[in-house]
Amino acid sequence: MTVIARVVRPLALAIVSFCLLPVASEAADSPSKITAAMDRVFRPLLKEHDVPGIAVAATAQGQQYFFNYGVASKESSRPVTRDTLFEIGSVSKTFTATLASYAQALGKISLDDHPGKYMPQLQGSAIDQASLLNLGTYTAGGLLLQFPNDVTNTTDMTAYFREWKSSASPGAQRRYSNPSVGLFGHIASLAMNRDFADLIENELFPKLGLSRSYIRVPAAEMGSYAWGYDKQNKPIRVSPGVLDAETYGVKSTAADMIRFVEANIRPESLEAPIRRAVESTQIGYFRIGEMVQGLGWELYPYPIALDRLLSGNSSTMILNANATTEVSTLQTPSEPTLFNKTGSTNGFGTYVAFVPEKRIGVVLLANKNFPIPARITAVHAVLEQLSSEVP
Repeated sequence: MTVIARVVRPLALAIVSFCLLPVASEAADSPSKITAAMDRVFRPLLKEHDVPGIAVAATAQGQQYFFNYGVASKESSRPVTRDTLFEIGSVSKTFTATLASYAQALGKISLDDHPGKYMPQLQGSAIDQASLLNLGTYTAGGLLLQFPNDVTNTTDMTAYFREWKSSASPGAQRRYSNPSVGLFGHIASLAMNRDFADLIENELFPKLGLSRSYIRVPAAEMGSYAWGYDKQNKPIRVSPGVLDAETYGVKSTAADMIRFVEANIRPESLEAPIRRAVESTQIGYFRIGEMVQGLGWELYPYPIALDRLLSGNSSTMILNANATTEVSTLQTPSEPTLFNKTGSTNGFGTYVAFVPEKRIGVVLLANKNFPIPARITAVHAVLEQLSSEVP
């Protein structure tokens, strides 16, 4: 039986009885009817994939719902809560994109700029042919998924980009890449003349209303930081790396992440210029099949069949270069659109998806990197049910 089949069967049962009731408090996180339905969706994931803990948050029409499963630490048996800190992996890229868009809203950068404007060492190099928009959308011309192992510091990083040779013209192909978005975020912080982590933690997060999200988890919060578990079920947390903060460095809670989703659903609730920054991340620039690449977020027409959403998040899309078609009309989508992003570290797995026009969204945080198809299948089913409740 495939991963999808194993997950869809319990999801089908959950949909039969799924209904929406308000959440009054932490003690009443999930009223009994919702709990029963969500249990049939998410508990099988813990058993099937040996996941110690999962935190799920949903929003529908401005009402939040929280569902917590398992433990944040197998050693201490500390339970998962809405305030447990998880590594969100590459979902961090959506914050990097928001920061870069914020820098643009402040007039510090333009997406049409080139890297050499901010890093003179790169002037005249192949990477300087790409724009900041290309960096933010993985279309610089063939940057690889990861830095080579011998790139261990900022000096190495700069030399890597200076010596890099492109395999395609900027904008011709999308190749998912940590160095690409990492450089995008690094340049944004250079333009704002501040440390990237400081900008995220002390400027961006507060403006988004996120009070318990970090790149550098403070000592006082370490007790809330879940342990991740690797394939051998050994406890693990993310290791430092070049441009790690910009690409996979955020740790957050279900409570904060659903607030971030709600900020994306209703950016008009934010003050300018952070409102313009959030709106800018939702513009689609390059089409690859049914998926359109935005800044951080990946866009799909909604409703969307599960198999198409899985295809857009497949290993082919993550690991291979895919030809692009430039979107001719650059504007925030006016038709119902699903925005999503997956994220993983060696010990954690995340998936976030939302539909602004329906005012629905779901966040899944887990302390094991279990298969992406299983995450997407579960969240897709919940979104479908939430959508059916909306007129």
